[in-house]
Amino acid sequence: MKKVEAIIRKSKFGDVRDALHKVEVNFFSYWDVTGVGNEKEGHVYRGISYSTSDIQRRYLSIVVNDQFLERTIDAITSSAGTGAVGDGKIFVSSIDEAIRIRTGETGGETLN
Repeated sequence: MKKVEAIIRKSKFGDVRDALHKVEVNFFSYWDVTGVGNEKEGHVYRGISYSTSDIQRRYLSIVVNDQFLERTIDAITSSAGTGAVGDGKIFVSSIDEAIRIRTGETGGETLN
């Protein structure tokens, strides 16, 4: 099992969610987060541009069986990318065990 963590633009969340559903990744968690990165967003108030280093993003946490890893990554990169600085990052790590609380099942079957 793998854990895929993605930080994406909030404006691309709907596209990413739909792309994940198309590749049968139907369960994941997400949070609204604020971070600091290379992109500098500017806000205009009364004709004056104010720069801020705080960038609003959406953080996705997805645990998939190994056979779903590549299609998950492909779905995120194809739907979240704009080609501009600030599109986000994807991190992949291994999951040693998963346990379904309700039944006590363990392993990859808990993800179905």
